[in-house]
Amino acid sequence: MSVLLYLIPIALALGAAGLVAFLWALRQGQFEDMDGAAIRILFDEDEAQR
Repeated sequence: MSVLLYLIPIALALGAAGLVAFLWALRQGQFEDMDGAAIRILFDEDEAQR
């Protein structure tokens, strides 16, 4: 039972850290262009430079 006294705060801290990381990525614009990378991979770089 005493292990729960350690595990619950650790789990809450990890959850809070994940939430902070998600909110940081959201504010930095990481989720703005979801289709751009999927489309860019289809084009060859050599054709774009000509």
